Amino acid sequence: MILKSLSLVNYKNFESKSLTFNDTINCLVGKNGVGKTNILDAIYHLSFGKSYFNPITSQNIKHEEEFFVVNGNYNKDNKSEKIVVSLKRGQKKVIKRNGKAYNKFSEHIGFLPLVIISPADRDLIIEGSDTRRKFIDSVISQSDKLYLDDLIKYNKILAQRNSLLKYFALNNTFNKDTLDVYNSQLNDFGTKIFNKRESFLETFIPIFKARYKAISNGNETVDLVYRSDLFDIDLYTLLKQVINKDKAIQYTSVGLHKDDLIFNIDNHPIKKFGSQGQQKSFLIALKLAQFDFIKQLSGVNPILLLDDIFDKLDEERVTQIIKLVDDENFGQLFISDTHAERTENAVKQVHQSYEIFKL
Repeated sequence: MILKSLSLVNYKNFESKSLTFNDTINCLVGKNGVGKTNILDAIYHLSFGKSYFNPITSQNIKHEEEFFVVNGNYNKDNKSEKIVVSLKRGQKKVIKRNGKAYNKFSEHIGFLPLVIISPADRDLIIEGSDTRRKFIDSVISQSDKLYLDDLIKYNKILAQRNSLLKYFALNNTFNKDTLDVYNSQLNDFGTKIFNKRESFLETFIPIFKARYKAISNGNETVDLVYRSDLFDIDLYTLLKQVINKDKAIQYTSVGLHKDDLIFNIDNHPIKKFGSQGQQKSFLIALKLAQFDFIKQLSGVNPILLLDDIFDKLDEERVTQIIKLVDDENFGQLFISDTHAERTENAVKQVHQSYEIFKL
């Protein structure tokens, strides 16, 4: 799968911009603030229907403009595919494939597999469990439509249960039977989600460890530990056990929405005990493992975006990563950097054609 060209209208800092890409390596270079990351984010937007860096879609419209349009032309399975994402202020976002709008955005997820590696990934380490759950869900959803559907339904029922708990508190009432309907539905969808998360991590963790070893020369041991309420008890029973607490706090305190993925280095949390370089290597290994997993299931090389790849990594390690990409036939690669010469020296190490775009 190849992104042949990209055009932007009123997207972030660009009034109008069109680019035609190399089939293998594309380097976006220029000073901070010229829009390198914004171009990568536009490519991400075409795959996921949203920005990687700013989930509030209207804030991706250029200042003082009324709309944005991101247009990508792809070659996938020897067929041309045109994807357009657009938004007018005050209206709903529209995603079109070959001129036809999707009824549900979730139908588009996984059609254009993509992995991004960015300094913003550090949120996976420093932020709360919600960020790490979203990572798990994003990886699985790109190759499993049913998982995404179950997740959407689970979150909808969860919101309804929370609204019911607030209603009970406001009206000083309680209806066990109504609550029980939500408990049963959460258990059904939650069990399926839990089983898929557990199965995914059984496959994913060994891939991740191998990636980290290749990047770090095997100097440390790393691990991912999945934490979930459902390891010890089924969700239906658990929801009944905590009902008094849930009534008091007026929201659902247990379930799949509380799962977490613990990042360890040498059996200690990497957040506290990992150096900046170790944390960066950990995150890159995580994302390369994501690439491997998606490719393994879909048979398609995801597009790989490397945003500011030299951040907190020395040139030798960056070259090593780019060589890994070259050796294993990664497909199309996009790199952003502030130094054109540094980037060119790195990509010259590989036996692929490349294009450098100076912004």
